[in-house]
Amino acid sequence: MNKNRQFKLARRPQGMVQRADFEFVETPVPEPGEGQFLVKNEYLSLDPAMRGWMNEGKSYVPPVGLGEVMRAGAVGRIVASKHPQFAVGQHVVGLFGVQDYAISNGKGVTPVDPELAPLPVYLGTLGMPGMTAYFGLLEVGQPKPGETVVVSGAAGAVGQVVGQIAKIKGCRAVGIAGGADKCRYVVDALGFDACIDYKAEDVKKALKTHCPQGVDVYFDNVGGDILDAVLTQLAMHARIVICGAISQYNNTAPVKGPSNYLSLLVHRASMKGMVVFDWADRYGEAAREMAGWLASGRLKTREDIAEGLETFPETLLKLFKGENIGKLVLKL
Repeated sequence: MNKNRQFKLARRPQGMVQRADFEFVETPVPEPGEGQFLVKNEYLSLDPAMRGWMNEGKSYVPPVGLGEVMRAGAVGRIVASKHPQFAVGQHVVGLFGVQDYAISNGKGVTPVDPELAPLPVYLGTLGMPGMTAYFGLLEVGQPKPGETVVVSGAAGAVGQVVGQIAKIKGCRAVGIAGGADKCRYVVDALGFDACIDYKAEDVKKALKTHCPQGVDVYFDNVGGDILDAVLTQLAMHARIVICGAISQYNNTAPVKGPSNYLSLLVHRASMKGMVVFDWADRYGEAAREMAGWLASGRLKTREDIAEGLETFPETLLKLFKGENIGKLVLKL
């Protein structure tokens, strides 16, 4: 009989996530009830947001409970169904968790077509990271042709899409990433105008060089010192999109806030947080436009695929060590 392997949250992590923060269990494969279906997960999405979901406290979604299956986006195939709108054999994407099999009632689940794009792409550019980039940049950042858009975490799942959309919209795109390989990828493969290696360069000096007229839109995925550096280089009426702060997620000390925030006053700039779920009713619109860009070659995507559910804790750490290029996905 098939078993359902699961990673459950065993304790709240202190600092960097460890394998001991999870309990690995095997349970019987569940049977769907009326109005439900059973999904066999094929790929799991590993995202920086997962670290925040493990913490207790107020956030934009409830924390994962102790003893609960770790929350994760996934794409898989329906293998049993008692739901009139979801058929056996369909591929679907949803928050199915870090496990082999998941029961769903269809809420928040989207059918996908593996003939139109490889399944991992639905967890990246055509999934939550792509939606985050699309709505965060276009709705919050509101870039105008000719403006300079800077994005941190430029070689990651969200950042790689932000810079490419900026180029599609007629902007200059400057990335910030860690390491020469990532910077080469961002410029040579994705078409950014420049990429600053924060591990080898003075970010503030490099921003002056690559953004001589200042930064019009800054899409922030990392927070900390890099956000502070960008604040010193703002153009008038700049817009800062606060999407994430991966540099701060594993801190045991309080989160470091920006010391250069008065630049917002001087430059009449704005800084606004965004959570992609606020545009859930428009995901289809974004997916159609980005699928068109992918088909025409104007938008490129890259997935960093690891294998084996049992490797989940160690693979997740690649995000926080900066070891992935593109969207990190775990193949089951």
